Amino acid sequence: MEVPPFIPHPLLQGGHRQTIAGAYLKGHARRYQATQHQVELGDGDRIVLHDDRPRNWQPHDRVVLMLHGVSGCHGSAYMVRIAGKLNDVGIRTLRMDMRGCGAGAKLAQHPGHAGRSEDARAAALKAQSLCPDAPLTIIGFSMGGNIALKLAGEVCRLPLGNLDSIIAVAPPVDLILCGQNIDIGVNRIYSRNFSRRLFRFIRDRCEQMPQLAELRLYPPPTSIVEFDNRFTAPLSGFRDVSDYYTQSSALPRLKEITLPTLILSAEDDPVIPVDMFYRAELSASTTLLLTEQGGHVAHIARSRGGDMDRWWMDWRIIDWLAALAN
Repeated sequence: MEVPPFIPHPLLQGGHRQTIAGAYLKGHARRYQATQHQVELGDGDRIVLHDDRPRNWQPHDRVVLMLHGVSGCHGSAYMVRIAGKLNDVGIRTLRMDMRGCGAGAKLAQHPGHAGRSEDARAAALKAQSLCPDAPLTIIGFSMGGNIALKLAGEVCRLPLGNLDSIIAVAPPVDLILCGQNIDIGVNRIYSRNFSRRLFRFIRDRCEQMPQLAELRLYPPPTSIVEFDNRFTAPLSGFRDVSDYYTQSSALPRLKEITLPTLILSAEDDPVIPVDMFYRAELSASTTLLLTEQGGHVAHIARSRGGDMDRWWMDWRIIDWLAALAN
C-alpha cells in the first residue's frame, strides 16, 4: 500500500505530547450497540467480546478481533474510535475485554498480562464459531500488540482457524527493554501512572482473586516493573518479573510468523523503545512501518490530507486491510 507521510499537528510535536493527547482525545463519539459474548478459558476464567456487526456485513466478509493495552478495555478511546471506522467500511469487530477488564471485571480469578496469547486464541476460536466463513484479522494495541504477535509466532506450530493476518500497534515485543526504558527520566511518569492504575485494578478485585491474600498490598508499587514483580508474576505462575518478561515477550517469535503482519510504531514513542525493532529478526511476511514522530498509540496529524480526520494511525490500519483484500 502507499503510505502518506505522517506530519504531526504543530501543537503536538514530540512523543510525549502525542502520547498524552492520544490518551485524552477521544475522537467521534459512538453509541454502544454491541452484542456481548462470553468466552470460557481453560482455567475457568471468562473474558468478554463486544461484537459490532455492520448492517451490510455478509458471512464471508472480514472480522477483526481487537486487543487493548495495559489497564484498558473495550471502551478505551482508540478501541471505540477504530472499531467504528472499521464498521463504517463494512468490517465486523470484536473488541475483547482481557481478564478482569471492562464487562469481565468479575469473571476472572487470574490477571491478564502481556503473554496471554492463549486468551487471544480462545477469542479467535469464538470468532470462528460466530463467523465460520469470515477471514479474521487480530489487531493489538500496545500490550495487546505483543499478545497478537506472540500468538502469530505460535500459529506456525498450532494453526488457528480462519486467522489470516495480524496488525500490532506500538507492541512492547521486548518486555525487559521496555521495563528498563519506562523507568528512565521523564518516562517514569508513564511507569507511575500505569502502576497506580494497575494497583487500583488489583485492589478492587480482592473478592474475585482470593490468592491476593497471600501477597502484601501496601505500600503500593511505584513503577510498572515493581508491580509486575510483586503481583503479575506470582499471580500468573512466573518465578519473578524477569521470568515473566522473558517468557511473554514476542521478540524471539517474530521470525516464525508466516501470516501477513503489520507492525506500526513511532521512533519517538516514550513507552516503546525503537531499538528493539531495529534488532528484531522479522519474517518475510512482516511489514514494519516506523514513523519519526507519533508517540504511543497516537499519530495525530497536522491535517487530514486524504483522510477523513487527523487520526493518521486509524487510516493506515484501514488502508492495510484494504490492500490485504486486493
